[in-house]
Amino acid sequence: MKRLNLGLPRLYFRFYVAILVILLLFSLAVRQVWSRSGGPLERSNVTLSHVMQNVLAPPDAPREQQQAALENVAKGLNAHMTLYTRDWKTLAVVGDQIPARHWRQRGITGPPPESFVRLPDGRKLLSSEPLGFTRPKAMLNNALLLLAVGIGIAAFPLVRGLTRRIERLQHGVESLGAGDLKARVQVEGNDEVARLALSFNRAADQIEQLVGAHKTLLANASHELRTPLARIRLALELIKDGVDPKRRAGLEQDIAELNELLDEILLASRLGAVVDDTEFEELDLLALAAEECARYDDAVLDGESAVMQGDPRLLRRLLRNLLENAHRHGRPPANVRIGSAERMAVLTVWDDGPGIPETEFERVFEPFYRRRNTRDNSGAGLGLALVRQIARRHGGEARCVLMADGRSSFEITLPLAAKRRAD
Repeated sequence: MKRLNLGLPRLYFRFYVAILVILLLFSLAVRQVWSRSGGPLERSNVTLSHVMQNVLAPPDAPREQQQAALENVAKGLNAHMTLYTRDWKTLAVVGDQIPARHWRQRGITGPPPESFVRLPDGRKLLSSEPLGFTRPKAMLNNALLLLAVGIGIAAFPLVRGLTRRIERLQHGVESLGAGDLKARVQVEGNDEVARLALSFNRAADQIEQLVGAHKTLLANASHELRTPLARIRLALELIKDGVDPKRRAGLEQDIAELNELLDEILLASRLGAVVDDTEFEELDLLALAAEECARYDDAVLDGESAVMQGDPRLLRRLLRNLLENAHRHGRPPANVRIGSAERMAVLTVWDDGPGIPETEFERVFEPFYRRRNTRDNSGAGLGLALVRQIARRHGGEARCVLMADGRSSFEITLPLAAKRRAD
């Protein structure tokens, strides 16, 4: 069974993208709020810069005063501090000097700065001990980025685990639809997917039981019906001299029709089963058609060789049903033509009768449907239904189409063999 492909991303991918989009929108919203109102970290840094400017000496004070003020700030902090001018000239140093641009250059000795405070007057204070929050907006952006990456990495196995269970359930449904009546899915967890898996398994159990009961019923019915039919036929043979010949012929015809009906019902049931046990072999559809047309005096065959993979017994039954339909309900001769188009063998059957009205093109393929006002109303109405079932079992189709002269014909399309397609 082919998988349905609508060109859409897989479910787990859509789930995952949805989570990432939500994270992105959340990050943008937080940044927007921060930029408009100013976060507490940003306000604390502004406050710290003003406090440091008030504690330190004015920017135009002598270096001794700058040094004394900086030592007063560093007292008890056990920190290395360096005060620079607006253009990065050294004003005062406590402990080891922290080089300017330390974090942008390599090979520079000295303690790295833990805090960078830009004073309102343009001076820069570098400290080896943290005095406040460094670049709060950058910290916020980095934190949001790390949060998004962390949630994205953690969400993927969760989303993939959920959709993988759904994919296993899909595989079970496809297996059941393809004919594996024993297909079941593993029940994992205790959520909606697990309950869906339980429901599928229960439905599969019921389908398997129903199909088994259906097969058993048909087999038993066939056996029970054939036994009395055989006794009736034997009784007719024993009392043939005491039965009116006309009545005897009618009874024999009734018995033959019942036997044919049983054969058609059993074949229709087997073809309608989901399990495909048809054995294919390479054959020439033209040769099969020639054998079947030889059974009728009024059958005309024309066409070309069409090599395909198929079940000879079923394809003979398809041809026989079409010819028998033309013999019973049409006018001789029955014409059979075999051609090919678009890597498909095309079998066309028609007769010289008026054909089938266009309104009944689909109904004639319904089981037990029989058209009225035909010259022969015998048959159970399963012949054309079997034709369509056999064609579909071979990967083809059966339909009723209009010909150029306005009459109808039966057109059967069947896949050609691979070698034939290559030619």
